[in-house]
Amino acid sequence: MRFLSVLLLLLMPLAAQAACEGHDLRDDLPDEIRAEMEQAAAAIPYPEGNHWVATRGDTVLHLIGTLHVNDPRMGPAIERLKPVIAGADAVWFELNSSDLAAFEREVMGNPKVALITEGPTLIELMSEEGWNRIARALAERNVPAWMGAKMQPWVLGSILSLPPCLLRDPEAKQGMDRRLAALADSHGLPQHSLETGAELLALFTATPIEQQARELDMFSAMLGADADQLATLSAIYFEERHAEFMEFSRRDAMARSGLTPEEFVPLWDSFMLELVEGRNRNWMRHILDIRDQTAVIAVGAAHLHGNQGLLKLLAEAGYSLNRVAF
Repeated sequence: MRFLSVLLLLLMPLAAQAACEGHDLRDDLPDEIRAEMEQAAAAIPYPEGNHWVATRGDTVLHLIGTLHVNDPRMGPAIERLKPVIAGADAVWFELNSSDLAAFEREVMGNPKVALITEGPTLIELMSEEGWNRIARALAERNVPAWMGAKMQPWVLGSILSLPPCLLRDPEAKQGMDRRLAALADSHGLPQHSLETGAELLALFTATPIEQQARELDMFSAMLGADADQLATLSAIYFEERHAEFMEFSRRDAMARSGLTPEEFVPLWDSFMLELVEGRNRNWMRHILDIRDQTAVIAVGAAHLHGNQGLLKLLAEAGYSLNRVAF
């Protein structure tokens, strides 16, 4: 399941910018529901903190949770992180700048990667009701429905995960990752990738298109991220409460989808297994090879917490962990 709306902004290195005006959706929740959500998030291992230091022997890892969209509040955080980057031997990203650019070229330049080049289009693969919802969301983004119908479902889902206001901002790529990369450039630091573009592409294309279309259909009622969702994401990010964001998103996604818990929970669990937990375990192969140096690991903040989060995996590998200022 690959289309849980604004979650892709937290988990994927998408080029977008948080210049939208919206309100924090948590303010609309009844007090008892918000308290229940906060309690559930607090029970998750390492639920808070955008900057942790993991130490084992002479190896020091600074794990920085990122938001892949820009926000003016990132400026002070970057100032505080300047000494961290200056003192590092290398910086690791999900995909570094050159690998991300190569991935984007592959997606945009190869019709068979991004488009349905043969067989039925999404209009034929989806229900009429589901497709009409998608067409309305595309119209809000000035994307012709006929064009969307020929997109691979995972590409279409990624587009719809971006609020329309993001697509019009000239500062689209200045998220935390890009800012940290610029700092690393200024110090001439090596910048590495925790995964390859091919691995990422394989993750999105492993599921047959018919199944992707069915999932897109099932979640069509909740697709089309808006400014309020993004405002909520950003607020929780700067509160450094990433586990709470995932808990909020799970509840919000189920409510918007119209699915029963029996229908929704397996899809959510599949999403977490593939896009979060599976990637974390793959990244650990590289992280554990970093030895006798100081390195920065900058990844989407949602990858830090949980039983399969990077922080817990590092603790299990013998690292001592300390939360520090962000």
